[in-house]
Amino acid sequence: MAKIKLDPEEQELLDAYESGDFKSDLDAARRESLTQAAEETFKKDKRINIRISSRDLEALQRRALEEGLPYQSLVSSVLHKYVSGGLKDITGNK
Repeated sequence: MAKIKLDPEEQELLDAYESGDFKSDLDAARRESLTQAAEETFKKDKRINIRISSRDLEALQRRALEEGLPYQSLVSSVLHKYVSGGLKDITGNK
């Protein structure tokens, strides 16, 4: 397995965490907000059915295999990132 190269700031954070010296500066309200957002991200309470081309489905399945996760999880993640603003349509600015 290839070792990931960290930038100096990332390495400093990792070193502090691993040595037990890391102290979070999140207040209780922000921590609760982030916890709730994380829980909502992984809550799967609805099912949808969509029709896509065989070629797109096969490409999704290949990408999911490369990432080491089920393709449905990949699709769910991409959709979540898009609706939460973390994934932008780069063709929309044309």
